[in-house]
Amino acid sequence: MPDVRVRFAPSPTGFLHIGGARTALFNLLYARHTGGTFVLRIEDTDETRHVEEAVQVILDGLRWLGLDWDEGPEKGGAHGPYFQSQRKDIYRRYVRRLIESGTAYEFEDKEKGGTVVKFRMTREPITVPDLICGNVTRPLNDTEMADPDFVIVRRDGVPVFHLVNVVDDIEMKITHVIRGEDHLSNTPKHIALYRAFGVEPPKFAHIPLILNSDGSKMSKSDKGAALHEYMNAGYVPEAVRNFLSLLGWSPKGDVELLNLAETVERFDLAQVQRHNARFDHDKLHWMQGQYMLKMAPDRFNETARSFLAKTGLTAGQPDDYVLRVLGLVKEKVKLFTELPEWTTYFFRDDFTADREVIVKTFGSAPQSWELLEKLHSRYAGLSEWTHPALDTALRALAQESGVKAAALIHPCRVAVSGKAGGPSLFHLLEVLGRERVLSRLASARERLKLND
Repeated sequence: MPDVRVRFAPSPTGFLHIGGARTALFNLLYARHTGGTFVLRIEDTDETRHVEEAVQVILDGLRWLGLDWDEGPEKGGAHGPYFQSQRKDIYRRYVRRLIESGTAYEFEDKEKGGTVVKFRMTREPITVPDLICGNVTRPLNDTEMADPDFVIVRRDGVPVFHLVNVVDDIEMKITHVIRGEDHLSNTPKHIALYRAFGVEPPKFAHIPLILNSDGSKMSKSDKGAALHEYMNAGYVPEAVRNFLSLLGWSPKGDVELLNLAETVERFDLAQVQRHNARFDHDKLHWMQGQYMLKMAPDRFNETARSFLAKTGLTAGQPDDYVLRVLGLVKEKVKLFTELPEWTTYFFRDDFTADREVIVKTFGSAPQSWELLEKLHSRYAGLSEWTHPALDTALRALAQESGVKAAALIHPCRVAVSGKAGGPSLFHLLEVLGRERVLSRLASARERLKLND
């Protein structure tokens, strides 16, 4: 068996679709599993659809996911992708071969004007041997039976997808074409072109489509269809990559959380499922939470600080204070975009509290205001501002006042953070510091009633 060579060949038409990212991932996994080569090729021959910025979006998305390709023209000391727009002479040479052999011919398009080149397609149905779908034969329709020939070079001289796709796969010695099932209908034409060039077609593996959670096909306009949505929303690439690997592929042993090395070891096309895969946003969010919990503190802190810096929340804040805050909220944050929700009150005194939280905390317990005033006095007299000392002082006050500790804990939390929940209160108070806590307790009645 020759060395495995696979490719991902996106068109730069806007953004990297989540289905395209999954296709790239499956190609990389199979290449790594078999010790083969993963080629990246940008299919940009159609200049009317080409979006220059979209090329960078594709490259950034693949790199963010950790999908490094192995081969391409040297550029700046690294492998760049192949660009079809730079390979036009190759396509012209192959077209001449087809014309000279009689399997292609020039055709004057009297309806639209100009001359195109058409491929002389076989009049018999072609069976596609597919590693996932099995043998697929698509019957010819009436139009195809009358004239199945198809255009391979347009009136403007630009070769079409069917031709360049096959020519590049021949030139790049691609052994396995792993792509979405929506391309299956094109494959008989591609097989015919391979045969016209006297080349054995590669093995085909058409992976199932990705559906929305309601079972509809995921289109470009659907929420969550673009990879950059997850990049911007604060997802970590390992979680997205792990989730995508399970869209249509099932590892043995019913394991879900797999790092890249483990996925490579287990991945095989034989485990790719035939039925379409539904995109479960809840499952992705769960996976994200699992990866956030396992994330090394240094990496979490670096990423979180970078994100908070963009919001302006941490401007002028001491670095050691920011790190202490992040240490408190790490287990609460599931997405980096949630950081402001969990940390704003650490950095700003003008935080807001929901009316519902205020009413629930103080509405049925008006004595809470007096208890907070007593707690302010008790905390002001502390000689040591540590979470054990803060805990002991509050519980002692609760016992003296004849109430449960919760009667002080909940009002205190709302007074200093505006939240009904969060990190351990006493660790939170320790990190906030004496000055902030005492100031907020002293002004709680006025501030919270203004928000009521």
